[in-house]
Formats: sequence, structure tokens, C-alpha cells
Amino acid sequence: MPEPLTVPSALTAQVERLLPSARLGRLGRLRRGLEKEGLRVDANGHIAQTPHPHALGSKLTHPHITTDYSESLIEYITPVYSQPGEALCFLSDLHTFTYHHLQNEWIWPGSMPSRLSGNDSVPIADYGSSNVGTMKHVYRKGLDMRYGRIMQAIAGVHYNVSLPDDMWHALREMEKATNIPFNDYRSTRYFGMIRHFRRHSWLLLYLFGASPAIDKSFLPAGNVPEKLQSLSDDTYFAPYATTLRMSDLGYQNKVQSQLKICFNSLSNYVNTLRHAISSPWPDYEAMGVNVDGEWRQLNANILQIENEYYSDIRPKRVAKHNETPSQALEARGVEYIEVRCLDLNPFDPLGVNEIQMRFVDTFLMWCLLSDSPWISDEECDRLDDNRRWVVERGRDPDLKLFHNGKPTSVSEWGEQIFAEMGEVARLLDGVEDGAPHAEALASLAPRLSDPSLTPSAQVLERLKENGGSLSDLMLSLAQEQAEQLKAAPMQRCREALLAQLIETSHQQQHDIEAADKETFSEFLQVYFTKARESRALSALPSEARQ
Repeated sequence: MPEPLTVPSALTAQVERLLPSARLGRLGRLRRGLEKEGLRVDANGHIAQTPHPHALGSKLTHPHITTDYSESLIEYITPVYSQPGEALCFLSDLHTFTYHHLQNEWIWPGSMPSRLSGNDSVPIADYGSSNVGTMKHVYRKGLDMRYGRIMQAIAGVHYNVSLPDDMWHALREMEKATNIPFNDYRSTRYFGMIRHFRRHSWLLLYLFGASPAIDKSFLPAGNVPEKLQSLSDDTYFAPYATTLRMSDLGYQNKVQSQLKICFNSLSNYVNTLRHAISSPWPDYEAMGVNVDGEWRQLNANILQIENEYYSDIRPKRVAKHNETPSQALEARGVEYIEVRCLDLNPFDPLGVNEIQMRFVDTFLMWCLLSDSPWISDEECDRLDDNRRWVVERGRDPDLKLFHNGKPTSVSEWGEQIFAEMGEVARLLDGVEDGAPHAEALASLAPRLSDPSLTPSAQVLERLKENGGSLSDLMLSLAQEQAEQLKAAPMQRCREALLAQLIETSHQQQHDIEAADKETFSEFLQVYFTKARESRALSALPSEARQ
């Protein structure tokens, strides 16, 4: 008989102490925003070769509609909201607005790319002639040199979450930590959340992974990993995989793996990234930086800039003008968390839904309130193993993860996590009408004991029912969803805002280009000099920096 599930008493005690304030509305609500990527494709399911539509505004300056790596990879960015439904409504309107301006093109609903014709079929995004626009373009050229363009055509959902200040103040008082500066306390607790997330992020990959298959054009001919099998003339799959997007086929890099960032402290995180953006790498030096007047990459360091570092989760802070992400974090601490391991759900027109958002909110809050000691190098390796196993064969009934020194099944460990999250759901639901967080847990719990309910299993089932072609299935879904989104009513005020932003964003790009007075080389020199100066400043005692 399995042992009864127990919830740590410390976790229950924290929830009980916070619950009265939550019910009185004194803790505020979590704030969240969405970033959602999607490839534009043509009627045959090939990646679009057309420029980002001018009618959508300037991708350099538009606050809500831009591109990620590729000219064809649209990225939507919502404002920050205290209600998930409001963020989803804005995201829906962005899709609807886009479809009003697309001609015979669709937004690909899957994370793994559409049909490709080699590396050069993925067009690099062009942000205009300004120095900042050129920097964004050259950075992407560097990514091509280092990793290839095809990997950069992968899409996903990034979920940004922050706790309200009132909740931080309550936690700080509860822990009798009022002698610690607010920003320092908040950053320390956010890093504890990140460490607990890293220990358990495999659960999100299992529950929400939706990329068990790829189009064969994604891989070079004759270079097919053993874990993949042929499903049809144009599709490979891994029988028990959850998210090939997060496997070594996707956002993984051996050079970056040496950085060993396990998020034990803000200073460790910042200094490790700074080391990476200032340390040359021989292979990148051999590629050249500026060759015969052509910029190939921003520099030859391990990372060109901090954003090149790939991670399931990032600590973030909105940066000021001419401020790097690390400078912003160091100056004012962690402001919010960016979850980056979520596949697009191809069966949802927006790629994400409210149940998933409520679950991730509960998961993150559970990570915050749980004990989270520092991660040793040895544990860091074990976490990577667990993550890799779930990515490649998370639905395998024989899979065992490494937990507390012994092999444990996904369902057994997952059920324990769900039990603990149930306590946290009570706290989050204390400020809600109804119990949306508890309902999200109840809705997703059956996936633990029945892997066929997971999105990855559903994708494979649909593939096997429909001839086995991933690209044919995704194109069909894209066209169905396009009709649904085109017909969706938009809020009039938002439609007017997005229409105005077309003209405004193009004018802003023009103004930026006209204001440049220095060459691109001079611009880069100033940018990286400021980054080095900040690194030198960070080495000083805190009182000398004030």
C-alpha cells in the first residue's frame, strides 16, 4: 500500500498565517503577463519568406507585436494584469488584429517549426538602420553562426509573474526579516523560488509538453538521433517524449552548459553571466566578428549578450535606457520571474489557457513558500538528468526519477507535489470569487495517472489518426484557428489602440534612426564599456557604490 500523502507542517503554517490577510484583501494579487511566439507560414505549411507586415507596426518599437529571432516569428507581448483572463483577452485581440492584416498566411500553432528548406529558409529579423536595430540584427547573425537558424525557429510561451509588494511585506514581517532591505529580501526569496522551480520543473514539462514530434526538415539528412523514429514520410517522433523543444534538439548548448548557473544567489547569477559575456571562446573567435566590414556577431565571447543564455526560468527586472539586464538586477533587485519552459498548446488558438495559468501561479507560489536550500553541483547534475528523462520519455510507465535518494515514478512524486500545492491554492483562492486555483489542480491531476491525457500524447494520437504528418496536422489546426480568431470580436478601445500604434511605432523607429550620431562600432564600444564598468563597480564594497 502506498504511504499516505503528507504536507509539510511548515508550509501549512505559512498558509494559515497568510490566509486571514488574503481574505481581507491585504495581500493583493499576483501580476502576470504573457509573451507568445508563433511562426507565420504559407498555404503549404512552409515558413513564410515575406517581411513582417508593415501594417502591424514597427517590430523595433511596437510594445505588443514584434518578432523574435526570425522575420517570420511573430512575438506577442501583453501588458501586466492581475487577472489571467484579462491577459488572455489582450492576447486574443492581438491575434485577431494580426489576422485582419495577413494575406494567405497563418500562425503556426505548434512549438516545433513548420516545413523548412535548410538553414537559410529561416529569415533573420531586420530591425532597420538604427544602431540599436543593427545590434539586434547582428546578435541574431551571431546566433546563426553559433547554433544555426533552424533552432531559433522554435516557438513557445513565456510566462511572467510577480508578487505584489503587500505580499512581500507580509512575508518579511512573518519571518521577522524587516531589518533586511526590502529589495534584498525580495531578491533572496525569488532565488529560493527559482531553485525550487528547477528541482521540480519536470512536472510542467510532463503536464504541458506538446512537442513529441518534428518535421523531418528540421534535421539535416542522415543526422537523426536514436531516440527518434519515423512516423511518416515527413515526420519523426519519440514514442514517450513530452517536449522535444526542451530536448537537446531544441534550446540546448554545450558551451553554455559549462556555466553551471544553479541560481544560488543574485550575485552568483550576475557575476557568472558577466563572466560569460566577457570571456572569449576559441571556436567563436575562429568565426570572426567583423570580417571585411561585415559584422558576423557582436563579439566572440561565450555569450554575446546576457539574453543569449538559455534557461527554463529567469529572474528579471525592467531595465532602464542603456542598462543591461544584469545592471538592472544588481541595482534594484529581482522584480519578476520569467517561466520559459512552456510549449505552445496546438489545440488552443492562443497556445495557452486560464487553467494552465492558474496552475503555474500555484506552482510558483508553492515554490516560493517551500524550503529551498542552495543547489550543489552534484544536485545540479541530478536535476538535469530528471529534466532530460521527462523531456525524452516522460510518459514511459517504467520511468523513474531521482528523488530524495531513491527512484520515484512521475505519478508518485507528482501526487505529492499536487497535495502540497493544494494548500497554496487555498491561499491564492482567498482573494478570488470561487476557487479557480483549486479547480485547476483538480482539472490537471488525472494526467498524472493517465499519460494519454497529456498534450504530448494527444498530439501523437491525432497524428496517428490523420496520416502521421505533423505539418499537415498543424496547418489544418492553424487554418481552423484562424477562422475562429478572425471572427472573434475585439474591444473597440483596444482595436483603436492597436491601429494607432501602427503609425506611432513606425514614427518612433524613424526618430531613433534619425537621432543616431555615432557609428555602429562606436555604439557597441560604448555599450560594452558600460557593461565592463558596471562589473568593476560591483566588485566594490556596497558603501563605496553609494
